[in-house]
Amino acid sequence: MGLFNDILNKLGFGKKSPQTPTPSANVTFAPDETPAVSPAPAEPSAPAMETVDVVAQLEAMASKHPEPLNWKTSIVDLLKLLGLDSSLSARKELATELGCPADKMADSAQMNMWLHKTVLQKLADNGGNVPDELL
Repeated sequence: MGLFNDILNKLGFGKKSPQTPTPSANVTFAPDETPAVSPAPAEPSAPAMETVDVVAQLEAMASKHPEPLNWKTSIVDLLKLLGLDSSLSARKELATELGCPADKMADSAQMNMWLHKTVLQKLADNGGNVPDELL
């Protein structure tokens, strides 16, 4: 997903939680002082992805933005806040990428409302902490 991946990246999605490294093998010494290597412990499962506080990220960005943006209800303002292309053609591309129904694509206002709600829902689906009132 092209444009949606840009949104995820701007908000810090995909950053792995820090973990302590595990040694590849444990070295022990036998009574005669000859080094012996025991098998390596099982590899840990994939590192946990960090939960992203979407609202905190966006509010921090908004506090530094030169113009007031209503990102909570406007897909155009949300894209502007993230420093992404908010043009109609970019929004249509994003809507197509996310599977917007054709009837909503024909009306830019309906498409924008669908797109805003869908982007926030997909952020939540990808591990973002998005409050219910924004969904």
